[in-house]
Amino acid sequence: MATPGAEEDGLARYRSPLVSRYASPEMGFNFSERKKFGTWRRLWLYLAQAEKSLGLPITDEQIQEMEANLDNIDFKMAAEEEKKLRHDVMAHVHTFAHCCPKAAAIIHLGATSCYVGDNTDLIVLRDGFNLLLPKLARVISRLADFAEKYADLPTLGFTHYQPAQLTTVGKRCCLWIQDLCMDLRNLERARDDLRFRGVKGTTGTQASFLQLFEGDHSKVEELDRLVTAKAGFKRAYMVTGQTYSRKVDIEVLSVLASLGASIHKICTDIRLLANLKEIEEPFEKDQIGSSAMPYKRNPMRSERCCSLARHLMTLVLDPLQTASVQWFERTLDDSANRRVCLAEAFLTADIILSTLQNISEGLVVYPKVIERRIRQELPFMATENIIMAMVKAGGNRQDCHEKIRVLSQQAAAVVKQEGGDNDFIDRVRADSYFSPIHKHLESLLDPSSFTGRAPQQVAKFLKEEVRPALIPYQSKMGGKIELAL
Repeated sequence: MATPGAEEDGLARYRSPLVSRYASPEMGFNFSERKKFGTWRRLWLYLAQAEKSLGLPITDEQIQEMEANLDNIDFKMAAEEEKKLRHDVMAHVHTFAHCCPKAAAIIHLGATSCYVGDNTDLIVLRDGFNLLLPKLARVISRLADFAEKYADLPTLGFTHYQPAQLTTVGKRCCLWIQDLCMDLRNLERARDDLRFRGVKGTTGTQASFLQLFEGDHSKVEELDRLVTAKAGFKRAYMVTGQTYSRKVDIEVLSVLASLGASIHKICTDIRLLANLKEIEEPFEKDQIGSSAMPYKRNPMRSERCCSLARHLMTLVLDPLQTASVQWFERTLDDSANRRVCLAEAFLTADIILSTLQNISEGLVVYPKVIERRIRQELPFMATENIIMAMVKAGGNRQDCHEKIRVLSQQAAAVVKQEGGDNDFIDRVRADSYFSPIHKHLESLLDPSSFTGRAPQQVAKFLKEEVRPALIPYQSKMGGKIELAL
């Protein structure tokens, strides 16, 4: 039973948490009813303006009436009309005509429903990319600052999640940045590849417009060009069925799914590092990590990103299947599916980018913990350096190798069987065989000597690849972002 008053405040109906809990107001508006139906009216205006300019009997008064009522939408009337007509586009044609009686006869002239439906979708997809790209650039910028700050800080590398050669904290971050830079290019390409459906008619043949212009093909082509330009597109698809090819949706959601994979990997790394107590995401002063365990500092932001990224990655399956079953010029089984998957993909991408920006702006590094872990593993990694130093001091490589093998196994037993610290270097110091290099042990164990060109790679990568890619977004970098609920 609903709580009294719940109907009035919307609590008695399901609300998508993507909008009610997480997504930015800008992305929420981009997929709103007001944006959608306001765009429909603008498309009807563009069509009428272009038709008038090409000689159809449309008056200035009719155009002005349409312009004056673009946002004067009676949503209640539209809902009643749709319930009666069972057709959303015609419901809004009637609703628009009701407040534009002089223009009623020429609204939607020669067009099919997909003229407003598909063209609006393409506008919304383009605008969605334009909202995501600066957010992705901001994340890259924040991580680039982090990588630069910690370019020289040695840390234990992992392969197979087993200790491997050292890297640096900044170099590891550059692995994340490189993936995100690929996503930035992919999103830019997908946005720039979008074309307008344009003015194509019921099966894409433009027959209705050819009839309106009494067989004048050049005017039909010019009509298509004019409307496309008014909508802010440089090109329209040259051929369509009733709809634009649903493969376009595959391309759009593929790049978003790929972005989801990148962010899932980054946030998984952060979660693992939090367990190691080497790096943590920001943790608020009054934040509670666990209702039962007050000491816990759970990486909830990174977990949220992983959770939503999984959803984002699965959404590409929808347009893949939809495109495969669009019979001939179109079927309507794409409609309900696309209402869900297109909006959810952009909303989800928006949320995880905002959350990752918040994470990247507050990452906390614990150098002492990192140093301690290096001390536990580095002695074994230094064995080759020790052998080389002994050979230079006149020792025999094979004898030295055997000595080190015995001592390292003894030290490993202390670590694994007794739970003690790695005492390999103490054993080397206590063995007179290694006396020729005792005074060099500290330099042989300097962590910075094990990181190779990691600091130089960070500097070169940030300078030559990352910073230039961010130049188009410099004016939109903005300040820090606060986390949603």
